[in-house]
Amino acid sequence: MPIESEDPKQVVLQVGAVLKRLRKEKQLSLDDVAVLSGVSKLTLGNIERGETNPTIGMLWKISKSLAIPLMALFSAESGVNVSRAGKGLRIAGEEKTWVIEPIFHQASDEMEMCRAYLQPNSSYDPEKHHPRTTEIVTVMSGTVTIRVGQESHLLHQYDSIRFCADTTHSYINQSDEVVVLHILLKYGG
Repeated sequence: MPIESEDPKQVVLQVGAVLKRLRKEKQLSLDDVAVLSGVSKLTLGNIERGETNPTIGMLWKISKSLAIPLMALFSAESGVNVSRAGKGLRIAGEEKTWVIEPIFHQASDEMEMCRAYLQPNSSYDPEKHHPRTTEIVTVMSGTVTIRVGQESHLLHQYDSIRFCADTTHSYINQSDEVVVLHILLKYGG
């Protein structure tokens, strides 16, 4: 199941409702979003009705096509909030080798944060992000190779990297331990 939480069905319904609202605000049909995102009209309709649990790849494609931050597809929180590792919303890649936990999953036009977990001996190739998006990654535990374009960067615990995320990039874990990352996405520069 790509989206995980204490009540995954509620989160799936919520994402669908938010997607439908945002699509209508932008005066786009399901056909329009399908063309822009590369996600089929049928799948988009199923997401809007809460009948399917979208993968992180689908959510990235949809958010990029609507020119919104990924977390805009989830509800905003207000007041004082605590984000606990391993609790709350979790979004998994198709193979479940990559899992992210949004930190304070409120939408911001400027930035969003998440914890990411890369399983042992696996890799993750995310969708290119929105134009002019900066990604800042800090390794919280483990060792990871982050490939940006044709360059590879080996990072150890507490090392950080910043790069333009609207280009091809990937995460590679060649160890036998889960790698934990803190990721900040800054939109528009």
